[in-house]
Amino acid sequence: MIEAHQFVEAARERGFDWYAGVPCSYLTPFINYVLQEPSLRYVSVANEGDAVALIAGVALSGATGLSHRRGIAMMQNSGLGNAVSPLTSLTWTFRLPQLLIVTWRGQPGVADEPQHALMGPITPAILEKMEIPWELFPTEPDAIVPALDRSIAHMDKTGRPYALVMQKGSVASYPLKSSMTVVSTNKTTSCVFSKWRGLEPIFRPSQYQALQKVIEKTPTTSTVVFASTGFCGRVLYAIDDRPNQLYMVGSMGCVVPLALGFALARPDLRVVILDGDGAALMRMGAFATVGAYGLSNIQHLLLDNGVHNSTGGQATVSPHLSFAGVATACGYASSLETDDIEEIDTWLSSVPSAGPRFACLLTRIAMPKNLPRPSMTPVDVKTRLMRHIAVTGAN
Repeated sequence: MIEAHQFVEAARERGFDWYAGVPCSYLTPFINYVLQEPSLRYVSVANEGDAVALIAGVALSGATGLSHRRGIAMMQNSGLGNAVSPLTSLTWTFRLPQLLIVTWRGQPGVADEPQHALMGPITPAILEKMEIPWELFPTEPDAIVPALDRSIAHMDKTGRPYALVMQKGSVASYPLKSSMTVVSTNKTTSCVFSKWRGLEPIFRPSQYQALQKVIEKTPTTSTVVFASTGFCGRVLYAIDDRPNQLYMVGSMGCVVPLALGFALARPDLRVVILDGDGAALMRMGAFATVGAYGLSNIQHLLLDNGVHNSTGGQATVSPHLSFAGVATACGYASSLETDDIEEIDTWLSSVPSAGPRFACLLTRIAMPKNLPRPSMTPVDVKTRLMRHIAVTGAN
């Protein structure tokens, strides 16, 4: 058994200063220790996939030059399935490394609750199928540094995650002061401003028109634009392929936690998140994380056409809810719902508020013919963005 500070401080010396995760009793000492260290950051996310995506955003933010910033995603193995999507189509595809600490509930030979009976035995195989090398979490002080060095060597060589699988009783308990809270509870009251013209669906603005506005209002020298997977990134690319843009592929719903991790690590840059109704519905818990932790450098624009456009036009349930209402309830500083493209133009030019800003634009179902796909690989897009922010933004 080791003490929490022995691992965390050794990791800090090697550049690991960001943590995100979903609690497990095995992880409690780490979470408690990190929360009480002002120079470390812990983000409590809604699910394990969001933890992976958020730390991927931290990695993307860079530290110096083109090197990835180091972060740790922590989770119970029961939630490993939730993280499969970003681990196979975000971190693997874009080569965004991170250290995973996965607890081993239901480990063969160790008595545990019935819900861990299947996941326990298959945890190593799941990691191996995702091509994530793993080893047991160190339980002796002398084993900590070698384990960290092996993980760093793999991440630096491949650009992909490495996992430490934590057995029961690996870390001694560490108390949390009763007065400690994860996030500030002093929030400014948010309001929803609905500005509808009542347009029939066929007369609503198109996604293409909306993204033209985005490009007009996002200078490359100070803004990074994250486009959700599907047609959103392809349309943005077709209008103007710029080095400050990242086009998501796969990992549907993960653009928000990815961009949040980046925005928290790079408060010097404005971050515009381009989201879709289907993607937002898939991981709506990320709204709460943005509301709790997000800074004034975040603008979250959701383009709602009511369908999964890139997979055949199947309807979503977005007509039955208010995304701006959700954003307000989750703590965004301001929220806007509209079907007026000029309102989005004004919103994109607005002065930053006390926290993240949200807007939802109702759009029509329309797509340009012969829409191209980015000619660059995801890794090339990532590398170009990292090179761009290293030159144009302060580190």
